Amino acid sequence: MDNGAEFHAHAFNIACSEYQIDLQHRPPVTPRYGGHIERLIGTMMVVLHLLRGSHFSNIFERGDLDAEAEAVMTLRELEVWLALEITGSYHARAHRMLDTTPIAVWAAGVDEAALRMPADPRQFLVDFLPSEQRVLQRDGLHLFHIRYWSDELRWLMGRESRKYILKYDPRDLSRIFVLTEDGIIEAWPADLTRPAITLWEHRAARRALREAGRRAVDEELIFSTILAQRDLVDSAERQTKAMRRHQARRSHLEQDPMIDVPPVSEAPKTLPAPEKKGNALLDHPGFAVEEWYDD
Repeated sequence: MDNGAEFHAHAFNIACSEYQIDLQHRPPVTPRYGGHIERLIGTMMVVLHLLRGSHFSNIFERGDLDAEAEAVMTLRELEVWLALEITGSYHARAHRMLDTTPIAVWAAGVDEAALRMPADPRQFLVDFLPSEQRVLQRDGLHLFHIRYWSDELRWLMGRESRKYILKYDPRDLSRIFVLTEDGIIEAWPADLTRPAITLWEHRAARRALREAGRRAVDEELIFSTILAQRDLVDSAERQTKAMRRHQARRSHLEQDPMIDVPPVSEAPKTLPAPEKKGNALLDHPGFAVEEWYDD
């Protein structure tokens, strides 16, 4: 793998060690060691740039494009679209170097070597999530200014004071995973009315509060700020959609004008009969509104 920060993260290294995955980082500034995946990424980017809202790879191709105004998909919808593009299109298309489809090569390889699948998919997911350590307090666990609780945490009360490892999904902070000697305990916000939020929304709210001069923050303030920011985004999105509908409804008014053909002042009321028999189309003198060219 390359030397991205995520591939040097502590949680990632521990999880790989747990599953006996041997990590091999390629030398820095040597993209040729990952040429096969870089080529695939390039192929996918060519298709992605055809989507509305793509801001292209450089500022010269981008021009004055307003990517946010042109975008039509959410991140989740883009993830589904990309999965369909890979599994439904790329895998079934003949590969020039393979002289067959990638899915056919994959199927042949699977027949030769059995895949090692995780015995517990849920445990596998949790092991690769980022983590924090917190002490269990009498009212629950506190992470990202949110108080989490589960009835199963009652059985841990009264034990020696120590820090528990909390696993969390940055894309959804509506639950955390508490690692104990007896297994995994899932905990949710103690206030069940709290909406699901992402870690990026949480950070944006903290940043907005700091800019507003609010140093001390609590759970209520964090969630109220996030909901206010969501309302602003939804309002802007509705306004943008309304503007698009308005523009679409009057788009026919902005078409190029029709070709101006001046009328013939003395158009014959009847067409003269051809002088001799022959090709009716070639002998036809033409209507007054038609323009004929010798070439």
